[in-house]
Amino acid sequence: MNRQQALDAVKSEISNQNLIKHMLATEAVMRGLAAHFGQDVEEWGLAGLLHDIDLDRCNNDLTVHGRLSAEMAGELGATDAACHAILCHGMLGEPCNTLMDKALYCADPVTGLITAGALIRPEKKLAVVQAKSILKRFKEKSFAAGANREQIATCADIGLTLEEFITLSLEAMQAVADDLGL
Repeated sequence: MNRQQALDAVKSEISNQNLIKHMLATEAVMRGLAAHFGQDVEEWGLAGLLHDIDLDRCNNDLTVHGRLSAEMAGELGATDAACHAILCHGMLGEPCNTLMDKALYCADPVTGLITAGALIRPEKKLAVVQAKSILKRFKEKSFAAGANREQIATCADIGLTLEEFITLSLEAMQAVADDLGL
């Protein structure tokens, strides 16, 4: 499976354009993390791109979400490691064992936090967002309330400070800002 095949599958499975943008943002963050850690950028990117591919099929049922995404990713040709990372990102209790597992777990919610940081700006563009403003907003529980702060903070499990993680994630999302409409 290559990226275009994965993207085509995402677009055929997911009807919500904002969810597709979230998946593209997560892909970008995972690619950035893979490059940072000297890992397989394509494999990590595919894990990020496919992590929520099941949400229309499972009707947002979080007792199924993740498991079905992992199965669908496997059927598309994703590696076992990528499928396991996808399985771990859900709230199914599957432990995050590998660096990729842990990276996807913290990358998933950070995209919402950063997107919200762009949307509150008059320009509504990622280019003007700074990591320090996202870090400041991180402490405000009412800001981007759906972005699980505890989950984002698990970036420490991959050896990154919150500032390093947010900076890397923001830069990765800025690189694909046109695809995200931001």
